[in-house]
Amino acid sequence: MKTKLFVITPPFTQLNTPYPATAYIKGFLNTKNIESVQADLGIDVILELFSRKGLIDLFQVSGFKFEAVGNEISDNSKRIFALQDEYIKTIDPVIQFLQGKNPTLALQICQEDFLPEASRFAQLEELDWAFGSMGTQDKAKHLATLYLEDISDFIVECVDENFGFSRYAERLGRSANSFDELYKALQQKPTYIDSILISLLKAKIGAVKPTLFLISVPFPGNLYSAFRCAQWVKQNHPEIKISMGGGFPNTELRSLSDKRVFEFFDFITLDDGEVPIEELIFHLENPDSDSFKRTFLLEKGEVIYKNNSLKHDYKQSQVGTPDYSDLPLDKYISVIEIVNPMHRMWSDGRWNKLTMAHGCYWGKCTFCDISLDYIKVYEPVAASLLCDRMEELIEQTGQNGFHFVDEAAPPALMRALALEILKRKLAVTWWTNIRFEKSFSKDLCLLLKASGCIAVSGGLEVASDRLLKLIDKGVTVEQVAKVTRNFTEAGIMVHAYLMYGYPTQTIQETVDSLEMVRQLFEAGVLQSGFWHQFALTAHSPVGLYPEQFGVTKKTETIGTFANNDIEYIDATGINHDKFSFGLKKSLFNFMHGICFDYELQDWFDFKIPKTKIHPDFIFNALEEQNDFNTKPNAKVVWLGGKPAAEIFTKSKKGRSWEMMSLTFHDKKESFDIQTSKEEGEWLTSILLKIAVSGSKSYTFQEVKNDFETELEDFELFWYSRPVNTLREFGLLVL
Repeated sequence: MKTKLFVITPPFTQLNTPYPATAYIKGFLNTKNIESVQADLGIDVILELFSRKGLIDLFQVSGFKFEAVGNEISDNSKRIFALQDEYIKTIDPVIQFLQGKNPTLALQICQEDFLPEASRFAQLEELDWAFGSMGTQDKAKHLATLYLEDISDFIVECVDENFGFSRYAERLGRSANSFDELYKALQQKPTYIDSILISLLKAKIGAVKPTLFLISVPFPGNLYSAFRCAQWVKQNHPEIKISMGGGFPNTELRSLSDKRVFEFFDFITLDDGEVPIEELIFHLENPDSDSFKRTFLLEKGEVIYKNNSLKHDYKQSQVGTPDYSDLPLDKYISVIEIVNPMHRMWSDGRWNKLTMAHGCYWGKCTFCDISLDYIKVYEPVAASLLCDRMEELIEQTGQNGFHFVDEAAPPALMRALALEILKRKLAVTWWTNIRFEKSFSKDLCLLLKASGCIAVSGGLEVASDRLLKLIDKGVTVEQVAKVTRNFTEAGIMVHAYLMYGYPTQTIQETVDSLEMVRQLFEAGVLQSGFWHQFALTAHSPVGLYPEQFGVTKKTETIGTFANNDIEYIDATGINHDKFSFGLKKSLFNFMHGICFDYELQDWFDFKIPKTKIHPDFIFNALEEQNDFNTKPNAKVVWLGGKPAAEIFTKSKKGRSWEMMSLTFHDKKESFDIQTSKEEGEWLTSILLKIAVSGSKSYTFQEVKNDFETELEDFELFWYSRPVNTLREFGLLVL
């Protein structure tokens, strides 16, 4: 019997764009001519819930709770319940507006007498100044987001305590060493949200009629819903085989031994999904076969891990282009939760997700899961193939925005991709995650910007050189400052991941790290950031060799279900939790360009030591002059067009000679340079050769040799005013 696959992401991940795992799998299955249908049940449930009919039902269900325990319900929920007619009236237009289908509603929303308001709007007063830089559409999106969050608060208090827009029952999936709590929750009657999910799932299973049901679980907040989906299918369609894969099992379920999990799932696969799924399909079509790739299953009443397949994982060039068909791309909703420029990009707008390279080219950071294949196995994709996939996705989705979801995009591949985009004259917008390494020169950043790169995010982690060395980050704070300046000056937004509470980190180092961050924002080279508290994970070097990092695991016991986050004791004995509020509050203000003159002590309600960082540390680092030595093998590229040339005669003290004036036009302005006639003729010909649209790339040495076949003193010409002008307008050395 031929296998038919149904591949889903269970609630909830993002509202604005589908999580890409199912599209990646569908793209691969296409290359094998295997029939599949995909669905994002998260957006389906949200659109069902946040609709006129959905809210009528919601308020009706919550009414029973009001009757039973009305006295225990908050004033905020009572207010929302009292205004239910206003919510029911406005919900459909607001959702259409957030889907980009009703832009004129922004004018109504911004007048602030259209939407009913509850407690989320209380924060508006302190954010009022932020709207000065936001247009009407953005302000309306933010107000509409607050309105949805008010309804969400009501759902959590009165209908389903586990609800959350980008996660559902996350508590049950986080650090769930034992399956007991989740198993117990699954024996309870389905919640109101569950009932919506199950009704949608029932309709889709009926329409698709799959033989194999794949559930991708990227995060802890998808786990409970994944089990609810599997539970319903097992009870109602026992003939359908069910498999779980994705980020959560890849990191958390590697030592799974609880057989109760297999009351819900037949298989759980780890790491890259292509070959494991291919082997599952073969097994279902040939039941006597016993070949599996990285797969847990139940055999003779025991949990078995089988990895006996002789098939190798596919190269990235063989896995196909992600396929977003079946997903309701025009129905995702763009929200603006907080006025953080990078977080806004994650939640606002539709992004096609692609990967430049499998794994991480650095692969050394000691807090990272570098022992797992998704980090450890590094394999880049050729720039030409990436561009092919981009063009396919633009054709398929009608969207030209791309988020490259790499662990850290390799600079050399970013350069090659940017050149390929420019060569093909593609108009795209893209952003990605990087390491702040010195390869990101001023010229490379200008090239990336010209190709459509609008933002990068990268780990500064702990802004302390001692700890960066311990983390094995391979960068220094000074280097980060210079790289962030190069990006900023090119017009590319920079977001920094920041970390506190790393093993052996002292209070002094936390304070000094905050001072470094303050100076980076004050210098204008960082635009966005977020503080994360260090978490010890089982597959990181710190988790594998804790004694080397001054930490002790609280227990060596391995749970029967999820094992990733590890409780530990830090030798310093410092309670890093207490820094959380002050670090985040200071960062919020720095991102908005204010409070740089505050004492660091002002952010904390307990005594901290004074910083030992020089007040001009970052300023001085940025003042250092660049090294002018150009590597002979560096690529020379011209992003501009062909100049108009005019020859004229110049005379001085009875002597005359011919000069050339070259006029260039770029998108913003026109400019002229003047050279001798011979240099002008050479320059015109070489710009044609090194143009980004050219078929051959030229090195600095080749350009120098070309010059010296006819003329003399290349260095004098290269550092002259005409060439310096061209360097400002797109003559790049990469």
